[in-house]
Amino acid sequence: MLRRSTPALAIVAALWAVSRWLPRAVVALRVWIFAKVNGSNEITLPGERGGPELFLRLYANASAKGRSKGAALSDLFWYWLAPGPEVHQEHLEDGPRYDEAARTTRAVLSLPTTAIEQLADRCARRVLDELPTGPMTLVRLRDLMMPIWAEFFYELVFREPCPRTARDLIVGNADDVVSSLKCTGLRHMRRRDRLTRYLLARIDAGDVPHQLPSLLSRRERAYYLQGAFFNTAVVQMSEGMAHLLLAIAKHQDVQARILAEPNTHYLDHVLDETLRQFPLFGIAHRITTGDIDIDDGSTIPAGTVLCFNYQEFERTGHTDPDRFDPDRWSTQHPRETHIPFGVAANRPCPAWRVSPIAMRVVTRTVLDRYRLQSSVSHTRSIPHRAPCLLLSTDNPPPPILLRTSLTALRARDRFEDVWRGITQLVLGTWMVLDARHQSLCATYFAAQDSQEPSACPVTGSRQPTSAPPH
Repeated sequence: MLRRSTPALAIVAALWAVSRWLPRAVVALRVWIFAKVNGSNEITLPGERGGPELFLRLYANASAKGRSKGAALSDLFWYWLAPGPEVHQEHLEDGPRYDEAARTTRAVLSLPTTAIEQLADRCARRVLDELPTGPMTLVRLRDLMMPIWAEFFYELVFREPCPRTARDLIVGNADDVVSSLKCTGLRHMRRRDRLTRYLLARIDAGDVPHQLPSLLSRRERAYYLQGAFFNTAVVQMSEGMAHLLLAIAKHQDVQARILAEPNTHYLDHVLDETLRQFPLFGIAHRITTGDIDIDDGSTIPAGTVLCFNYQEFERTGHTDPDRFDPDRWSTQHPRETHIPFGVAANRPCPAWRVSPIAMRVVTRTVLDRYRLQSSVSHTRSIPHRAPCLLLSTDNPPPPILLRTSLTALRARDRFEDVWRGITQLVLGTWMVLDARHQSLCATYFAAQDSQEPSACPVTGSRQPTSAPPH
């Protein structure tokens, strides 16, 4: 019997060993690809050229605001963010189109604090009401959060409650975008196109109670709404909440203190520490539009791709940076070394005010109903979508059932890491090669430079490179 079981035990041991290093290897490979895809025309910060001080100085430099044109890395992000990356606010070059899109986004997000809190609580309660009742429920936190933020941003855009059909379209689109970004799945453009058609119909019907950018065509306006609010906003808020709730679930002392100190700034410190240790941006890239002189007497020439490594930056200036320690923010001001929403001088996240308000409210709404526990790994890329146990506050499970469930959850997560890591390597390699082959960004700007009608990189239809005002 022992001889028969030896091969099985060896396989289990091998899989367990692989699960310990493969996820880290996948993350390291992605960072390396992002940094090296532009060849020698790239500088990663912090790095050999300088530390956090140079990171901040270059990030805020007026000549470091190029966004897409001239970077091979842009082809990857346009590929993953299609449809509509050419009018996504984050990927528009500086100019009238970007300025108008940014003004529109600020107007949509402009709500009083009380209104933001009420909306976030209302959306969270509606989605939590759909969960099964019982002592314990297993969820993946990112999947749980996506419907909440789909409803939240739908109401911001349309100023009306979100119907279930629209929520399903938004969640399907956002999940497809983030799954392809993390290389856990391929793109499904038909799923995204269904949301585009829905938004076009709402625009045509005059249902959007905001002045949409006049320099964008009808289709570009739909792409703008889809990219800014129903791709990036839903994805980033869902990812941020998954990190925050998973950190709370894995640190029971933190959870207990949040509950014990509802009227203090402790939850703010927990949020800051979560976004420090697990920043939502991995690598942000900018293209220099002019030469930049730096302190060592050298010059960074125009056209250089600057890759800003958020995770490395957020580790600098902290004692024991790998330790999850919300109390570090009781003596250190976040603005000194913490930029979860970018820098004010260079395209900061337009939701820098809305996001913390709404995230705090949803966290308290969840903790009003459940206690959280999880035994899974926690990495910045969070490809497992954050498995977590929700324990009823009214009817908690027996301790032995909870311990058994946490042990099983840990084992399942380790073995899922193996096939998930292999999947990411295979699909990621294929998509990087396909993105380089399609060269959506490079082709778009080449057509603009030639002043000829270009094929839409998503639909393939011919359209003018500069859309007339509507």
